[in-house]
Amino acid sequence: MYLYRSIDQFGQVIDVLVAQKRDLAATRRFFTRALQHGPSPIEVTTDHAVAYPWVLDELVPSACHITEQYGNNPIEADHGRLKSRSRAMHGLKQLRCARVITAGHAFIQNIRRGHYEPGDEETVNLRVMTAFDELVMAI
Repeated sequence: MYLYRSIDQFGQVIDVLVAQKRDLAATRRFFTRALQHGPSPIEVTTDHAVAYPWVLDELVPSACHITEQYGNNPIEADHGRLKSRSRAMHGLKQLRCARVITAGHAFIQNIRRGHYEPGDEETVNLRVMTAFDELVMAI
């Protein structure tokens, strides 16, 4: 399975997609979904996958596509946290399970970093607990 993740310049996880293949269709699906969440980006940093330039030229022709070495370190660092958590489970075996776990992990990371309003006034250690308490009250 392949995990596509997009973050903005502030480290907020924008979108997550888990796909069986790393092909043109999966890449197009990921970028189409990620671009719906905000304004069109000026720069897009990726690794050297073959499908990226084609899809980016099609969907965001005005964006500068950066593929320099170590340019995608912020996304890889964030991805490392997910890998360390799933390693204890010996990976994610089913596609549905991988989608739920990765989306939930991205949500918790955004809360922990203070990107959402619930819990953003708390200290880092108490943000997740406070956010869930506020969400329970809202539901």
